[in-house]
Amino acid sequence: MDIKKIYEDSKALLKGHFLLSSGNHSEFYLQSAKVLENPKTAEILAKELAKEIQKSSLLIDTVCSPALGGLLAGYELARALKVRFIFAERVQGVMTIRRGFEIKKGERILICEDVITTGKSAMEAAKVVEEMGGEVVGFAALANRGFCHREGSSIKRASNCKLPPNLPFFALEDFTFEIYSPDNCPLCKKGNRAVKPGSRGN
Repeated sequence: MDIKKIYEDSKALLKGHFLLSSGNHSEFYLQSAKVLENPKTAEILAKELAKEIQKSSLLIDTVCSPALGGLLAGYELARALKVRFIFAERVQGVMTIRRGFEIKKGERILICEDVITTGKSAMEAAKVVEEMGGEVVGFAALANRGFCHREGSSIKRASNCKLPPNLPFFALEDFTFEIYSPDNCPLCKKGNRAVKPGSRGN
């Protein structure tokens, strides 16, 4: 399956001048919501990701996603794996699990995002899961921005990856783009203004 072509065909691989959640800039941006707006495509991608996870024989009771970006990917993945789905959300800037969701002690939970860059949001959700007694057994995403090592990839873990090295990370494809600090951005030097297309901070 050509994941990059699916993103391009869905107009989910954007080119321009983008302000990332980290504060850095990039010429490219992954807008997975454009891929997931088609339920059939979302189902196909989730089933493909589920296959990769099932190959590992990892035991999973529940999929948990950080809102907002991970909701559709996580729900479809849980459906493909035939397990329960819950989500975490920020309340006054702090990630929490509410809405009546409960976690049993020792419940095996996979954290799922649409895209994992450094894994910051995924780790915030993982922390809440563990505080509630759950056991985080791995991480998953449709796309990997290339800072974290995913199962089956030759890309090595970067120093800014926040995912724990002892737990597996599954994704369908690596998307590696140049990232620039605001004071050393060639796009800024051309006079182009950075825009923030993601859900957080808009």
